[in-house]
Amino acid sequence: MERPERAAAALGAQPRANGCSGAVHGALRNGYVRGLPAPDTQINHIVHNGGLYKRPFNEDFEETPMLVAVLTYVGYGVLTLFGYLRDFMRQWKIEKCQNATEREEQKDFVPLYQDFENFYNRNLYMRIRDSWNRPICSVPGAKVDMMERVSHDYNWTFMYTGRVIKDIINMGSYNYLGFAQKAGTCQEAAAKVLSQYGAGVCSTRQEMGNLDKHEELEKLVARFLGVESAMAYGMGFATNSMNIPALVGKGCLILSDELNHASLVLGARLSGATIRIFKHNNMQSLEKLLKDAIVHGQPRTRRPWKKILILVEGIYSMEGSIVRLPEVIALKKKYKSYLYLDEAHSIGALGPTGRGVVEYFGLNPEDVDVMMGTFTKSFGAAGGYIGGKKELIDYLRTYSHSAVYATSLSPPVVEQIITSMKCIMGEDGTTVGKARVQQLAENTRYFRRRLKEMGFIIYGNEDSPVVPLMLYMPAKIGAFGREMLKRNIGVVVVGFPATPIIESRARFCLSAAHTKEMLDT
Repeated sequence: MERPERAAAALGAQPRANGCSGAVHGALRNGYVRGLPAPDTQINHIVHNGGLYKRPFNEDFEETPMLVAVLTYVGYGVLTLFGYLRDFMRQWKIEKCQNATEREEQKDFVPLYQDFENFYNRNLYMRIRDSWNRPICSVPGAKVDMMERVSHDYNWTFMYTGRVIKDIINMGSYNYLGFAQKAGTCQEAAAKVLSQYGAGVCSTRQEMGNLDKHEELEKLVARFLGVESAMAYGMGFATNSMNIPALVGKGCLILSDELNHASLVLGARLSGATIRIFKHNNMQSLEKLLKDAIVHGQPRTRRPWKKILILVEGIYSMEGSIVRLPEVIALKKKYKSYLYLDEAHSIGALGPTGRGVVEYFGLNPEDVDVMMGTFTKSFGAAGGYIGGKKELIDYLRTYSHSAVYATSLSPPVVEQIITSMKCIMGEDGTTVGKARVQQLAENTRYFRRRLKEMGFIIYGNEDSPVVPLMLYMPAKIGAFGREMLKRNIGVVVVGFPATPIIESRARFCLSAAHTKEMLDT
């Protein structure tokens, strides 16, 4: 990564509007700072375009310490070396331990993975497979009940003991506003609709599956977002993967953040459009791609692109970072392109009234061409939505694969969304929704501050309820997840290939339902 001295000098001379502190010793092109004096070694985003921001914008991405990086590579190297050595010894019948070999019943099948993927799964992933897919048997609220399981064959299969581990503090679910609950107004309303409409619709929206509840939901979503119209879908992942191909195609250009979710990546690939990647939250990288796209046009023919679509997320679920939306919108307007904003994690979780990253920055919803989000997180339900101009939504009703072929949202799920959204908006006659939004913001700041005080390296924006805690070493991934579970805390641990090889982490997802005592624990 380049470190231009002129940029460092310029940054050092400019006032910083995002509330960052500390002298700039060496600036990277993506707005991070390198080489701050000890002990304060955190790396803050520097907002070059300070005038676009109406509030402080602080993000920390501390560089991996050199010793830690070296030890992490050595750890993976030792695991890989011994894995290949033991595979070789098994082949010659020297090694007696067969734990890292496929089960007999699997050997008749054609391998699903390439050689190295197969090796990685058998020798590295299988060692810590018990850290994932743990079955819970309760509402995913602030605390959950989990079914105990054991493995007698090196984590290839699991057996349930019949014991239930009670009251595990749930730091893994995306239950940001605490609406995942088995009692209360949302549950009562959903139960009433279940008795009236049943559980399923058994048809698509364009046939016999368009209920009055769906119409009510879409009008409410449009009002909540401040847009002309909206459309709801039965699956959040498919909202991205099936609608992007309806918006762009051959002869169009997609500019995608390098850390975008798999649903955005799949949608972009299915569209047939040309895809170019810009560095995460890096406005210089995005602007360079926009300039090149306009100057050079399409490859070979040099014709102008039919459309240029920028794909970004509100909150990035693995980094805990927030999109630099004011700058993205400024670039979108400057270069006459379109903006697709995925608010899966930010809707409900950001902004004074929970209206997402657009409200968080005090921006106009009309400046975002396609506003996408999901009901699976802050609303404690399922499905997704797209909001925007009426012409856009009318077009998607006709051409979106999700609208034409997918089964409609389940009526009780629709009612859960309607009730929780009205609660957030204050239309239920209470201030419960507003209090939940404020509680989540307080929990987020408190938890991040406490972890930093304890000396942990934390990634992301100070207002993001997604809190990645860096583990780095491969052995720590399984150990951290297991030790936390022993202490009745459920966390998500993440390693390669979901993250860079030297950036393994634990990810905490905060909720308005968490009490201060739970966070202290």
